[in-house]
Amino acid sequence: MAKKKYWQSFGEFNTSEAYKQATENEFPEELPFESADDKGLANATASRRDFLKYLGFSTAAAVAAASCETPVRKAIPYVNKPADILPGVADYYATTFISGNEVIPVVAKVRDGRPIKIAGNTLCSYTKGGTSARAQASVLDLYDTARLRHPLANGNAVAYEAVDKIISDDLAALGGAPVVILTSTITSPSTKQIINEFLAKYPGSRHVQYDAASYTGMLLANEATYGQRALPTYLFENAKVVVSLGADFLGTWLSPVEFQRGYTVNRKVTPENTEMSKHYQFESMMSMTGANADERYTHRPSETGVVAAALLSAINGQGAEGVTGKLKAGIEKAAKDLVANRGKALVVCGSNNPQVQIIVNAINEAIGANGTTINWAAPIKTHQGIDSDMVTLVNDMEAGRVGALIIYNTNPAYEYAESKKFIDAIKKVRVTISCNDRKDETTVLCKYVLPASHYLESWGDAEPKAGYISMMQPTINRLFDTRQFQDTLLKLSGNATTYDAYFKNYWTTRLGSSDAYNKALQDGIIEPATAAVTSVAFNGSAVEQAKSAVAGLRKNSGYELVIYQKSSLGEGKQGNNPWLLELPDPITRATWDNYVMVSPQFAKQHFGIDISNQKDADRYEVEPAKPVIDVTVGGKKVDLPILIVAGMHPETIAIAVGFGRSKDIGKAVWAMDGTTLGRNAYPFLSYNGTTFDWYAPNAEVTVVKGKTYRIAQSQVHTRLEGRKEVVRETSLDEYKKNPKLIWEQRNEELKHFGGLKDFEKDGTIYPIHEKPGVKWGMSIDLNACFGCGACVVSCNAENNIPVVGKFEVSRYHDMHWLRIDRYFSGDPFDPDSIQTVFQPMPCQHCDNAPCENVCPVAATTHSAEGINQMIYNRCIGTRYCANNCPYKVRRFNWADYLGADSFPNNQRPLVEEGKLDEVVLMMNDDLTRMVLNPDVTVRGRGVMEKCTFCVQRLQEGKLKAKQENRVLEDRDVVTACQEACPADAIVFGNVNNPESGISKHREENKYRVFYTLEQLHTLPNVNYLAKVRNAVVETAVEASGKEEHSAGAAAH
Repeated sequence: MAKKKYWQSFGEFNTSEAYKQATENEFPEELPFESADDKGLANATASRRDFLKYLGFSTAAAVAAASCETPVRKAIPYVNKPADILPGVADYYATTFISGNEVIPVVAKVRDGRPIKIAGNTLCSYTKGGTSARAQASVLDLYDTARLRHPLANGNAVAYEAVDKIISDDLAALGGAPVVILTSTITSPSTKQIINEFLAKYPGSRHVQYDAASYTGMLLANEATYGQRALPTYLFENAKVVVSLGADFLGTWLSPVEFQRGYTVNRKVTPENTEMSKHYQFESMMSMTGANADERYTHRPSETGVVAAALLSAINGQGAEGVTGKLKAGIEKAAKDLVANRGKALVVCGSNNPQVQIIVNAINEAIGANGTTINWAAPIKTHQGIDSDMVTLVNDMEAGRVGALIIYNTNPAYEYAESKKFIDAIKKVRVTISCNDRKDETTVLCKYVLPASHYLESWGDAEPKAGYISMMQPTINRLFDTRQFQDTLLKLSGNATTYDAYFKNYWTTRLGSSDAYNKALQDGIIEPATAAVTSVAFNGSAVEQAKSAVAGLRKNSGYELVIYQKSSLGEGKQGNNPWLLELPDPITRATWDNYVMVSPQFAKQHFGIDISNQKDADRYEVEPAKPVIDVTVGGKKVDLPILIVAGMHPETIAIAVGFGRSKDIGKAVWAMDGTTLGRNAYPFLSYNGTTFDWYAPNAEVTVVKGKTYRIAQSQVHTRLEGRKEVVRETSLDEYKKNPKLIWEQRNEELKHFGGLKDFEKDGTIYPIHEKPGVKWGMSIDLNACFGCGACVVSCNAENNIPVVGKFEVSRYHDMHWLRIDRYFSGDPFDPDSIQTVFQPMPCQHCDNAPCENVCPVAATTHSAEGINQMIYNRCIGTRYCANNCPYKVRRFNWADYLGADSFPNNQRPLVEEGKLDEVVLMMNDDLTRMVLNPDVTVRGRGVMEKCTFCVQRLQEGKLKAKQENRVLEDRDVVTACQEACPADAIVFGNVNNPESGISKHREENKYRVFYTLEQLHTLPNVNYLAKVRNAVVETAVEASGKEEHSAGAAAH
């Protein structure tokens, strides 16, 4: 296997001076000791060991929690409901996470009346218990301090009885003017029925569905070629070859949780099963899905249609027409594999242009995907909005043809491309009603506000796929005086029935009995007995016209802009969620802001930053402040900092949506300078007469001289001091020739220490100890980790990990126990050569842990079960353990982020002095603190913390097995990260049990198993499976021209 250099930063790529100094200097700043009268930390001398507050709740929060002890009316728990609620014992309720267009069946963990954790519903056949980062973070939205707490009329609080009468009178006085209900896609069958009943009362009225992340192009293309305005299910698990044309299907495209699970099926290899799917990605920017591709080729955004047409012509045996060079070769190679795997291949495309999607449909028809990897038996129903309907509505509003507008779960004043036009138009509507949950950009424009309840407070249903129902039930009494959207419509239509009664009657009738209804609530899902796969007839009459149309879209000069969604925030519906805002982006590792992603060529041309030059790389990377550019499209301009990203097309820049929000949506978006974080990129979307394009072919770029902006990037926070063998990777061909390749490499590296057989005994001067009983371990498959971050947010929620804010992250003070390291290899100036590996890095729980030896107070010790454990009330904050940890996985509480210390308002002086962000106060509000897990200690200032293998879950699992008088099983102990992973990348369990999942996982993959920095003889209890890439594994060449195998920094 060719030696290759892995790098996480440009300084590491060049082995620059600043990089060398950083590896020698473990901590970039001293401990912040203050005198008693220091204004910086007035309470610095106070004790941080206040056990009365270690449970994490103030009296006020406890009272608030006590008022929510039981769910609304009658909610059926996911497991057997106890006769009475037992303090300290969790209940579990099956429900459904819905945010924007994302619908995921979940299970809510409720402690003492408070939902505190979300997990996937393992009974769901298509997610199999997987979740997303947004689903994991949704429990924090329940306790958001920015949620509206009562209905409003003209900005004043009002009772529902009064406002209902006022609105009813206003609607009656419209004189026949139409009422429009404006929502995002509604997947709820019962809600659709209520909407239809409401509209029947107001003839001429209509329901408009507007999706910020539109799939109109696919819907119209499918209508033209398949006769159905619908989105089929894509069966990645059936595909041996996958070609994506700009579709980030592992991150944000259509149904990523479902697709991750399916895609993973054919990415796992063993010596007995060496078959693996082949993934080609053609795109303009470095996406999360592109980073996981076997082969990746870049092109201009305006060339997507040309690439699709070239692929179709190559499949039809005519060669890749209209393209040249490496792109042509890549397309022809992909076409050859698609044809060779007819019936087992799939092509997906992220374009919102119906002409491009028509060509993609023709490709899938030519390769036999219809009815094999594309299933029309269960269309995806989460995106039904048609862009032209929204354009027509705004025009009607502007012309005064709309009498009343009822808005729910959509925010066009922010998300709509022509938001200014919408803002002007809504002023001409006589009656405006918002049912959104906060004062977002649209709600502040409305006359009446009837805030909807959070999904964890609500009854409901969803049908994300035809025939697949997910039920919703409340897990807590309503925290505020809110009301479900369905109740509002029932009231306004004159129906005295409450929605919970309506919902029960609807499903009891549909299912045939109360028992079936109760069973559906308990399971949380209703699914067909068998999963059918069907095809529909294809009509290719529009293909030739589509090919002509896309040829005219191509642009050959200037910069083009891609507008995209981050895998964390998506379209921005949860824009005030601190867990999501502080989650590092999988590619850039940036937090809290959006920015302009640019290529190394762009940086060199416009800023003179040559990242292959050591000094230039240091000048760019060492400081958080980044240069700023103005981006102008169609007269609309934003100023944003740049981030240089390998893998970007040289003439392409990219900006994420979801940022640049109003201060009214919550404190998490407040910046220290009084503005809000980031800029709004939605105005850069443009309407082409049919759909909204998510790229701009004519982007003007201007350097803002002398202006910089701080980006809190976690990429270069910690380094592994130049040590090697952090990541291991091979190609599928090499693996087939020699499945023992990784094992042999490890054995060769350790031959001077007894080889693999005797390494534990001969590689150390320490004595060897027996490890009887339970011994916990974790195995992570790098072929199945795609960098989505669901595990990171799940860990945050489970373990009370503090949010520190942008300022602290930029000072290297981030607190995540689990990070996902991103490694590049290849030539930064050749985007097609870039290959990426994602590696989750929790505490390795080493049997010879270097951290344990240096702690002067025995605050970190080793348990009999193999866990490197922390004793928080012993820790005095020397940070010797962090200095001695080769994996850099320990976190230090530089401030009292979660209010564990004895004095109230410890954080406020720091916020007022500009040393902490306002979000820290938000997270310490009595309401927000209700999300804290009472099973996990809240750590105070000056304490070190790290991954514990979710020891509280391990104890609970052992006690459960003991009470039931049986042997501990895998199902008893599931860590938070393992539970959240949608791709099944993490296996955890008792390695001393040969029948456990982890023992079998290691045995079946014993030749791919490796341990990070194994030669140090730390004996980690976390192993990895080497990444196998179905392509030639690129060799990266350093700036000096020498090849080197180095995993260098595990920059965090």
